[in-house]
Amino acid sequence: KAKGRKLQKWFRQRLIDTLNLHPDDVESRSMGAGGEDLMFSSSARGAFPYSVECKNQESINVWKAYEQAVFNSGAYEPLLVIKKNRKNPLVVMDAEYFIDKLREVN
Repeated sequence: KAKGRKLQKWFRQRLIDTLNLHPDDVESRSMGAGGEDLMFSSSARGAFPYSVECKNQESINVWKAYEQAVFNSGAYEPLLVIKKNRKNPLVVMDAEYFIDKLREVN
């Protein structure tokens, strides 16, 4: 659980720094709490309209973890952040959604 909490805090801080959010606008939920791992204020949701699920495990069933992200996502696009020891974190999202976002940018 400590590794998962560390990943949540890392991702939270990266979002705050990258999107210039106020720290009070992004809350890292306690381990074992139901729902999203990061809670966003309405102003932060405008900058980051995703529902975040973090998993820091050596062996992970990506499909099951993504299903949990989808279940907890509500009206927002699910985003799964995964990590294991000595590896960089990865982000998993729906490929069709990703392609649609690329079309919008280009």
